[in-house]
Amino acid sequence: MPQSQRQLEERQMRKERILSGALQVFKKNGIDGATMDEIANASGFGKATLYYYFKSKEDVLTAILLDGWLKIWESLEPVIGEQKSPRKTFINVLIKIAENAQNRPGLFEFLFNVPKVVKIENQPWKEYQERLYSVIKGLLEDGVKSGEFPNVNPNHMFKALGGLFMGLVFMGDREEPVTDKDVEKLLNQLITDPTISKK
Repeated sequence: MPQSQRQLEERQMRKERILSGALQVFKKNGIDGATMDEIANASGFGKATLYYYFKSKEDVLTAILLDGWLKIWESLEPVIGEQKSPRKTFINVLIKIAENAQNRPGLFEFLFNVPKVVKIENQPWKEYQERLYSVIKGLLEDGVKSGEFPNVNPNHMFKALGGLFMGLVFMGDREEPVTDKDVEKLLNQLITDPTISKK
């Protein structure tokens, strides 16, 4: 018997509640310190419900990362599709990422920090992370070529983006929306950093 729209929506809601509860547990206790019991408690479900959706805490962690990266990736499509100049697109991409950080506080930092500490093979979310990085690198390279960015080494500049992303995370902690002026300021700090100039 086909599932009704309502059943599908309820299932999605339960999964989102579990992921949201799990995020709190992971942030509070660390990934090693988190347990399925605590995740069930934090999401307000019994363990049976939790195990119905996820077989292990690694499974829950993977789902948080995939859901987060996929939502960021999907939110960027209209920005990239506008085909503005590389610099303008680059800034709009960063504004959109900052919006994601504001809409889901706590998640964004997790998405960028967890991959550094967790080694789980064949992660489906990695594809979206890598594609996002490729888009950003492509915009930097196109921007340097067209003279919209100074003649910096895109690889060095790309490495310095970690600082830029953390700046966006902190922007996400505030109430008012992030503007292109905010991002330009961060970008200018990055561009004037002597470690990324073309030698």
